[in-house]
Amino acid sequence: MRKGITKAVFPAAGLGTRFLPATKASPKEMLPLVDKPLIQYVVEEAVASGIEEVVVITGRGKRAIEDHFDVAFELEEDLKAKGKHKLLSEVQRIADLVTFCYIRQKKALGLGHAVLTAKRVIGEEPFAVLLGDDIIDSDVPALKQMMAVYKRYPATILAIQKVPKAQTRNYGTIDGKKLEDGVYLVKDLVEKPLPDEAPSNLAIIGRYILAPEIFTALEQTKPGKGGEIQLTDGLRLLMEKQPIYAYEFEGKRHDAGDKLGFLKATVEFGLKNEEFGAEFRSYLQKLKL
Repeated sequence: MRKGITKAVFPAAGLGTRFLPATKASPKEMLPLVDKPLIQYVVEEAVASGIEEVVVITGRGKRAIEDHFDVAFELEEDLKAKGKHKLLSEVQRIADLVTFCYIRQKKALGLGHAVLTAKRVIGEEPFAVLLGDDIIDSDVPALKQMMAVYKRYPATILAIQKVPKAQTRNYGTIDGKKLEDGVYLVKDLVEKPLPDEAPSNLAIIGRYILAPEIFTALEQTKPGKGGEIQLTDGLRLLMEKQPIYAYEFEGKRHDAGDKLGFLKATVEFGLKNEEFGAEFRSYLQKLKL
């Protein structure tokens, strides 16, 4: 049996074109969802799942991500001097969340290429990949749920979710054999199929546990449209040599990489906020929509 999952890769080198012009000079990953940047929610999920080292794949203009998770000496001293101890504690907690490693992806050449850049840091260990666009609200962290499945099926595991058939064109989709409640043996993967060509409505969501052999598969994957190396294509090659499983996680997923999805997530997380959620709910109820 393989060892446990202690490392996670966070691809964050994309250009954030769906959020232009807001992301012209600011990383999409740093867009605030209520009072925390998107990437912090996903990092906190990883930490709560037992991840000990986070590998962030960055690119030009992404320095704000590094700064956010670093010590902010001047800010901390200012908060300390003003007696703002609650805020000081929160700022210090962010810097102490987990060990970070940053790798620069010189060109955004697809998710598969981003994962491949982490090969030297990951080595021969199984590892997780978490995408910052997908914010998952759940009682048990989604990645932790996947790790429990990994103990029974120690191989590559993809997070999946049922989507309306008309939306399969937006996702990688699996053809799978159900093994138990929520767990499937993957028979095929199709990248963004048309609704009438989709093998199912089980869409791949931005959480993965990957066997280290994925790196060899990605090295053998031919670039597709735009010269990009797709993770889905690498997974299909990997599937020729070892099994891949899929897990239908429990929780609500928000597509925060989409403007409308981001707005919906903001409302729902705002309503759950302990400080002002009740007041926000009252405000929404008074709106004449």
